[in-house]
Amino acid sequence: MKVKPMDDRVLVQVAVEEEKTVSGIIIPDTAKEKPRMGKVIAVGTDEDLQEKIKEGDSILFAKYGGEEITVDGQEYKIIQRSDILAVIED
Repeated sequence: MKVKPMDDRVLVQVAVEEEKTVSGIIIPDTAKEKPRMGKVIAVGTDEDLQEKIKEGDSILFAKYGGEEITVDGQEYKIIQRSDILAVIED
C-alpha cells in the first residue's frame, strides 16, 4: 500500500531504537519517551513544503505532533508542517 500525504503534511518513518540501561536491562516501550525524530518517506502536495523538505531527509518533530498509522506492519506518523521543528543535516 502506498500513502501520499495531502497539503502541508509529511509521512515519516519513526526512528526506533532499543534502549538498555548500563546494567543491560531493556527498557519497555511503555516506559520510554516517544521518538521525536524520523526519516521523511513522502511529502504532501504543498509546493513550498516540497522545496524545503525532500524524501529521505531526517527531521525532528514536536513531541505530541502527528497521527500514528501502521502500514504493512511498519509504524509511521503523518505530521503537519507546523509540527516539524528542524531538518537534521549530517
